[in-house]
Amino acid sequence: MKIKYNAPVVLTFALLCFAATVLDVVSRGGITHLVFSTYRTSLLDPLFYVRLFTHVIGHRGWEHFIGNATYMLLLGPLLEEKYGSKTLLKAILITALATGIINALIFPHVSLCGASGVVFAFILLASFTEFKKGDIPLTFILVSVIYIGHQIFDGIFVQNNISNMAHIVGGIVGAILGYALNLKRARKRG
Repeated sequence: MKIKYNAPVVLTFALLCFAATVLDVVSRGGITHLVFSTYRTSLLDPLFYVRLFTHVIGHRGWEHFIGNATYMLLLGPLLEEKYGSKTLLKAILITALATGIINALIFPHVSLCGASGVVFAFILLASFTEFKKGDIPLTFILVSVIYIGHQIFDGIFVQNNISNMAHIVGGIVGAILGYALNLKRARKRG
């Protein structure tokens, strides 16, 4: 019996998040602010563009990391098997860029870090099972209403340190990708 690195994108992403969390603890948040958080800075700052992608790797402490890693490691391998490593990597990068840009535009004084946007993209992407051309899966509708509805409610009525925007944007990215990828597959099947 041997251990298999079965989902290279998901496992590598989770390991990068783990390493960034170790660095966060060791640097008392300094490295997370510098490299693994996104916030509005000068467009001349080269790290601004790096952080648009790396903020999904950073986490503020172990509880934050464990919450996201659990969902990533639960859903990610199934998605990577279904859609392929390249497609899942693109989903992560698109989610990172979308949440980073929207955060900089709409919330200029908020520092954003964590993989929860990616997790929400995974959740919505996973809800597209048994997709047929012309059909919208009921699982997708229910997951959308429950998860995105909850985030909208929390964003309006609950004051906490959680980025509901990243969750919503990640969910929208996952929904669009899930629909587009499965529509493409349905067309190929005829």
